[in-house]
Amino acid sequence: MTRPQEPAPHPARWRILGFLGVAQLMLILDVTVVAIALPHIETDLELSRQALTWTVSAYTLTFGGLMLLGGRITDLVGAKRVVLAGLLLFTAASLATGLAGSAAMLVGGRIAQGVGAALLSPAALSLVVALFDGDERNKALGVWSALGGGGAALGVLLGGLLTAGPGWPWVFHVNVPIGLVIAVALAVLLPARPAPAGRPRLDVLGAVLVTSSSASLIYALIAAGERGWLTVLTGALVLAAAAGYVVFVLWQRRARSPLMDVRLLVRRPVATGAFLILMATALMIAVFFLGTFYFQHAQGYGALRTGLLFLPVALATMLGANLTGRVIGRWGGRAPAVAGLALAAIGMAVPAVTMRPVSVVVGVAVAAAGTGAMFVIASATALGQVAPHEAGIASGIVSTFHEFGASLGAAVVSSVAAASLVGTTLDGFGKGFTVAAIAAAAGLVAAALLTPGRRVPS
Repeated sequence: MTRPQEPAPHPARWRILGFLGVAQLMLILDVTVVAIALPHIETDLELSRQALTWTVSAYTLTFGGLMLLGGRITDLVGAKRVVLAGLLLFTAASLATGLAGSAAMLVGGRIAQGVGAALLSPAALSLVVALFDGDERNKALGVWSALGGGGAALGVLLGGLLTAGPGWPWVFHVNVPIGLVIAVALAVLLPARPAPAGRPRLDVLGAVLVTSSSASLIYALIAAGERGWLTVLTGALVLAAAAGYVVFVLWQRRARSPLMDVRLLVRRPVATGAFLILMATALMIAVFFLGTFYFQHAQGYGALRTGLLFLPVALATMLGANLTGRVIGRWGGRAPAVAGLALAAIGMAVPAVTMRPVSVVVGVAVAAAGTGAMFVIASATALGQVAPHEAGIASGIVSTFHEFGASLGAAVVSSVAAASLVGTTLDGFGKGFTVAAIAAAAGLVAAALLTPGRRVPS
C-alpha cells in the first residue's frame, strides 16, 4: 500500500528508465565490446601483449575501483548531476579512445571511460530505486537487469558488426551520438532535487583507501589469470587489498563524514545481493570468455560469425531477467535465485560434457537465462529495503561487486583454460565449463540458505 505522505510517482518514470537503461547498457557493453576488435587494434597500433591486456582491464579496474566513491558522491550532490557528469565524461572519453593513435592514448581513454562509468552507474541505479516503488520497482529492476545482463553478450555481437564494418574505432565512437542524445533527454526529464541541507564533506581518505584496495584486488585477479594464483605478486596484491579494507572499515567507524555506513555490509539483504551479483557476473563473463575464444581459436570463426552466435545468449539473458522481474514480487527472491543458479549449472555442464559448436551455443544460452534471473534478484534483494538516502551507496556496493565478478570470472577461467587458449586442445575449455558449473552448483546451496524469502507487505 502507498503511504499517505509519499509523493505521487513521477509521470515520466518509464521514459527515464528507458534512457537510463540504454546508458547502463553502454557501460556494460564496453566491458566486452572490445574483445573481438582486439586483433585489429593490435595490428593498427602495434600494441604489445601487455597493452592489449590493459585495453580490457583498465576499464574494469577503474570502473570497479571507483564505484563506491561514485555512489557516495551521488548521495552528497544528487543523482541528476552525477548521472549527467558521468555520462558526458564517458561520452568524451569514448571519442578520445576511438581516435587513439598510440597505446598510451588508448589505455588513457579506457581509464577515463571507467571514471565516467563509476559515476554514472550507481547514480542511475539509485534513480531507478527512487522513482519506483513496490511491484513497479521489481518490474523496473527487471528491465534494468535485462539490459545490463544482456549487454555483455550483445557486446560481442556489436563488436563483430562494427569491426567487420566501419572498423574498430567505431566500437568506441558509437557511444558518442547515443550518449549525447541520452544526456539531453535526461537533462529535460529528470526532476531537479534540492541540494542536501548540511552539505557534508566528502571522505577523501576513505575514498582513497577503498579505491586503492579495490584496484589492488581487481589487479590481483587480472595478474592471477596471466601469471598464476600462487605467485608472489598475486599474494602481495591480495594482502595489500585485505589490509586496505581493514583500515578502511576502522576509519569509517571514526570518520566524521564517512564514505559509507559499513553496517550496510552486514545487513543480510545487502550482503546477499552483493554475493548474487558477484556470482552472476563471474559466471556470465566466464562463459562469454570461454565461448568467444572457443569459436575464434578452436573453430576459426571470424568476428562477425562469432558475434552472431552470441545473439541467442543475449536474448536468453534478457528473457530470464524480464520473467524474474515479473514474478519476484509474488515469489520472493529465494526460489528464483535457486532456479537461476540451477539453470546456470545445467547450461554450463552441457559443453563440459560435449564440446561441439551447437552444444556450446545451447548450453551457454541456457546458462545465460539463469544468470539473467540472478541479476534481477541481486538488485531487488540488495536495494529493496534501503532508505532513500542510502540508495546511492547501496547501488555503488552492488555495482562494485558486479565489476569484481567480471574480473574474477575472467581470471579464473583464463587460468583453467590456459592450455586451450595457447594451443589446439579442447581440454582447457572443457575444464573451464566444468569449473563454472561446479561454482554455480555451490552458489545454489549458498543462495538457498542466504536469500530472503517472500516478504509480507507492511
